[in-house]
Amino acid sequence: MHPTQVLKRPLITEKCTWENEARNRYSFVVNNKARKPQIKAAVESLYDVRGVKVSTQVRKGKYRRTRFGQAKTSDWKRATVQLHAEDRIELI
Repeated sequence: MHPTQVLKRPLITEKCTWENEARNRYSFVVNNKARKPQIKAAVESLYDVRGVKVSTQVRKGKYRRTRFGQAKTSDWKRATVQLHAEDRIELI
């Protein structure tokens, strides 16, 4: 997979940025089929940083009420990448 197909977008939420900023970790929404080595290689190539560790979570979709009954949002995968102590990413 191409690096732009692996990483969908950076995940910028209050919890992700506040908790992980001190540990030099950044969160991304990634392709559901992407594996940890692919995610690490994509972050390194797109942002020119050195990745140390990658952890992933598969987040389950929620059920929502619509006028036609219930519908389920799709599942998505979140990856948290820890960078080398000297590297930073400017997302904002």
